[in-house]
Amino acid sequence: MECAARGAWPMKKIARILGAAALWAGTPAAAQRQPRGDEPVAVPRAIKQGIDFVYVDPQMTTVARKKQRPQNWLSRLFNPAASSRRNQPNPMFLDLARGLQQYQASWGSMPQVKIPAGAALKRGATGKRVSLLRQRLGLPAAGGYDDRLMQAVSAYQQVHGLGNPDGIAGRGTIASLNRGSPYYARRIAINMERAWRLPTTGTFDRYVVVDSGSAQTYLFARDRVADGMRVIVGAPETKTPMMAVLMRNAKANPYWHVPPELVRSLTAKKVKEQGVSYFQNFHYEVLSDWGPSPQRVDPKSVNWKAVASGRKQPTMLVRQKPGPWNSMGEMKFEMPNDFGIYLHDTPTKEKFNLTHRWISNGCVRLEDYRRFASWVFPRAPQPTSVPEQVIPLPKPVPIYMTYLTVTPSPNGVVFRGDPYGFDAQAMPQMFGPSVQVASAS
Repeated sequence: MECAARGAWPMKKIARILGAAALWAGTPAAAQRQPRGDEPVAVPRAIKQGIDFVYVDPQMTTVARKKQRPQNWLSRLFNPAASSRRNQPNPMFLDLARGLQQYQASWGSMPQVKIPAGAALKRGATGKRVSLLRQRLGLPAAGGYDDRLMQAVSAYQQVHGLGNPDGIAGRGTIASLNRGSPYYARRIAINMERAWRLPTTGTFDRYVVVDSGSAQTYLFARDRVADGMRVIVGAPETKTPMMAVLMRNAKANPYWHVPPELVRSLTAKKVKEQGVSYFQNFHYEVLSDWGPSPQRVDPKSVNWKAVASGRKQPTMLVRQKPGPWNSMGEMKFEMPNDFGIYLHDTPTKEKFNLTHRWISNGCVRLEDYRRFASWVFPRAPQPTSVPEQVIPLPKPVPIYMTYLTVTPSPNGVVFRGDPYGFDAQAMPQMFGPSVQVASAS
C-alpha cells in the first residue's frame, strides 16, 4: 500500500480524529493520542478548498493569511513596476497576469455569439451554424468550413485544453465556445488568486511549490525555478490539500505504518485469505502497540478474525519493513501538518510515465527523490542502512502545495483540466452566483 489506493475516510471518523473546528489552530491533543499511521486524513467538507490554504505552519508568519479576501484581478491591471522588486508577487502570479492580458486581447476580443447544438462541424460543412462559428472565432461569416476555420478551431482547442486539437467542432468544443471568454478569464483570475498566496519575491532563498493541478513540483531558488519534476498526487476522491507548511527532516529507510482502520479492513482480510504467511511474504511485522518501546508480537497470537469483524480493536502496530518493496520507497520527507501529508519516494517508478498522475491517497510521490534531496539539503545526505534514520534539515524548507489549472504560454495561457473541481468551487467564492466580468483593460 502506497499513499494511494484507499477510499476517502468517513466524515464522522475524521471529525472524531481531528475536530474540524481545531484545524486552523493545530492538531488537537485527542488527535495526537489517536494513532493513524502513514495515511492522510481527508480535509473536512466544511473547509473550502477553492483558493485558500487550509493549513499554515504556525512559524510561517509570512506565508499566507487565513481567509484572505480575494482580489478582482479582472478589474485591475497589476503593474509590477509600481512596487519594489522585493515586494513583487510571486513570479507565477506575474506570468499569469501577463497571460490574462494576452488572453483578453486575443480570444477575449472575439464576438461572443452562441452556436446552436447539433452535429459535429468539420471541413466542407456549410450552413448557419458554420457561419456563427466563423463569427465566434473572428472570421468573416461567409466561407464555409474551410482550412482557415479548421486552423482557428484547432488553435482554440489547443489553448482551452480540449484534448486532441483536430480542428473538428464537436459537442465539447461548441460547449466551450458557448461558455464564452469571460468564463475562461475568471478561471485565469482564480489561478492568479492562488498564485498571489505564494511567496513574494525576496521572502525565502529557496522553497518548493507542489502543483497538484499539473502533478508537477517546482524547486525555487532566489525566486527562479531551479529544477522541477513530475509527481503523483491525490486522486479526486483523496485530494492533495492546498496548504503551506515547513519541511523539517527526511527519514531514510522508512517503515510504512499501517493505519488502524486499514489493519481491520485490509490486513485482517489478507490474513484470512493467505494466512499468517502474508506478513513474511510482504515484509510486514506486528508490534504490541504504538508506544516508544513496543514489543514484537507473533502474528499467530492475534485473533485476526475478531479484528476483521470489528469485535476487537486493532491496538497493535502493523508496519512494513524498509526495503525496495516499501510503499515509502527509500526516503520520506516529513512536514508536520494536521492532514498527514508528506512527500516520499516510491518503488513504482513506471507510474510517472502516466499522463494521468492523480492516483495517490493524498501524499506526494517524487519522480526523483535523490535529486530532490540533493536540492533541499545543502549537502546531499548519506543515509546508512539503519531503519527510520532521521536526517534533520539544517534549515526548514517552505513547502507550498497549490493547485493551478492554467499555465502561461508565450502567446497567453493554456488551460488544463480541473481534476479536483476546485475551480468550480472557487467561482462563487470569488465572483458570486452571477457576476459582470470587467475587462482586464
